[in-house]
Amino acid sequence: MELSTLYLPADLPWLEISFTILCVFVLLSLARLGSLSKDDEAPVDYRVPLPEQAKAGWTGKVLEKPTIKVSGSSAIQCYNPATGQLLGRVNPATPDGIDRAVVKAAEAQQEWAKTTFTQRRKVLRSMLKFILDNQDDIATVACLDSGKTKVDAMVGEILVTIEKLKWTIKHGEKAIQPERRPTNFIMMYKHNEVRWEHLGVLAACVSWNYPFHNAFSPIISTLFTGSALILKPSESTAFSSAYFTSIARHALSTLHHNPNLIQSLPMWPSTANHLTSHPGISHITFIGSRPVAHTVCASAAKYLTPVCVELGGKDPAIILDSVSPSELERKVVPILMRGIFTSAGQNCIGIERIIACPRSYSLLLPLLETRIKNLRLGSSLPSSPDRINPTSHAQDQDHENIDIGALISSARFPFLSEAISSAVAQGAKLHCGGAPHIHPKYPQGHYFTPTLLSSVTTDMTIASTELFAPVAVLMRASDASDAIRIANSTSYALGASVFGAPLSDPDVERCVKEVQAGMVSVNDFGAYYATGLPFGGVKGSGYGRFGGEEGLRGICNLKAVCQDAGWARWMGVRTRIPKVLRYGSEVNGGEGVRQGRKVRFLRGMMELGYAEGWRRRARGLWEMVRNG
Repeated sequence: MELSTLYLPADLPWLEISFTILCVFVLLSLARLGSLSKDDEAPVDYRVPLPEQAKAGWTGKVLEKPTIKVSGSSAIQCYNPATGQLLGRVNPATPDGIDRAVVKAAEAQQEWAKTTFTQRRKVLRSMLKFILDNQDDIATVACLDSGKTKVDAMVGEILVTIEKLKWTIKHGEKAIQPERRPTNFIMMYKHNEVRWEHLGVLAACVSWNYPFHNAFSPIISTLFTGSALILKPSESTAFSSAYFTSIARHALSTLHHNPNLIQSLPMWPSTANHLTSHPGISHITFIGSRPVAHTVCASAAKYLTPVCVELGGKDPAIILDSVSPSELERKVVPILMRGIFTSAGQNCIGIERIIACPRSYSLLLPLLETRIKNLRLGSSLPSSPDRINPTSHAQDQDHENIDIGALISSARFPFLSEAISSAVAQGAKLHCGGAPHIHPKYPQGHYFTPTLLSSVTTDMTIASTELFAPVAVLMRASDASDAIRIANSTSYALGASVFGAPLSDPDVERCVKEVQAGMVSVNDFGAYYATGLPFGGVKGSGYGRFGGEEGLRGICNLKAVCQDAGWARWMGVRTRIPKVLRYGSEVNGGEGVRQGRKVRFLRGMMELGYAEGWRRRARGLWEMVRNG
């Protein structure tokens, strides 16, 4: 057939067909770009040497008197708080070492700041894959250094860390993208935006209770915002910090980035001042106690270094009488038990006070007492009984039947015993526990008997001081108003929980609103920590936030940018100072304009830009024309 005889029906919907073909082409192109983007961000496999102490069959020497300090040595002695086994010794950082680390971090950060979000997500995705592939090893190292159980390590260390990684990968870029801000009538030709830019080299001084998560949380945020991090772990968990930070460093080096972006520097408190007052540090995150926070903030003030401070809490769980008895037993009590005894109570957002209304109080007491008395202490890691305690005939399978691990040290045992005894002397009732526990298999371990106290009142030390121990404190409230009063009676205000029937009980929302706290969970415990929300408190629990959008933005330089809008640049519209407002030497042959005329012009401008109603604005415009 000749081209001239080719017949194309004129009545076909050619416009619709063309548009459909174009849409298909665009969708295929976008899909191709999406697949390329995913390929660019695909995680890579890498290996990190596992410490010998975490491998099966390892048995370390049991210290007679476990302590992190060694007579005649500056080294940090690391040991397992659950068994007393020596893990090794770590040389602490020196002031010169801190200086060198900051210089290395600054050099690495200059190149890292140029990376794209795609490159940063690839690093985070690789770390996420490594953590998921090596959960058991990471949990084992955390247990060795902190004495916690494997379950506590999986939930409190790994779960919250991979959630933060996933949230940052999915939502991080949006959180720190430039944000458009409104302008006004007079400056209508301007484009306003806020940008969040890297700060440079950051520091994080973190606590020992969650050695993996407390290290990795600032690592994730720091890398994603384009900065570098000097991590100061607690000297009590110096052993594990080296392995945990190496997970991030190996991910960086595998992807051809400088591993000096992340450096871990264990050090004694006497040296920490050199880090927190260092002129090369742009921001500090501190997790710890209030007395130490005062020292850190005073040190940081030398160069006006901003500090985000998280200082623990005395978190209340308010139990309203709108909770049904069946709900109380089946749902609330298991949540309370987990909230109180996770990590042996060494949890900044742990439930330190149960404040129950009358009916709930009477039902809770026997339910809690039975469960607390049956809690089992010990190490959840397998070990050789003969090596730990030759006189013990316990089976090695005992590690499978453990509920609560050890405390980080025995240093607080005298305070805990005294606080409990004092409360009993003031009228509280001790139902179980109240003293340190000598474990038959691990006599060098730091164990405290799970404790339940009832009839506790606000005037007792145990009701107002953070315990950080496996101690349940039950307080009676006459009604919701009294529960709120009790909840707000301490100097702390980190987190809180409220249990009730939110659909039928208005006191639930009232408690959420009136309880002084930075975070509140309803019919749950600590749920805000696993959902990408900002984390932090008020009052004596600190200031600033980490986690969520606020956490990422908090470690950035917040830069306000005002520039001519695109349409204004295209049309040649830009700021020009009116002649009437120029300095005298610029107008009227140097004689200038009288003040009265300038004031009338400005008054008219303000009327035009800000007055309510068109009449007044019109008068303002006339005043500007008349005096301009």
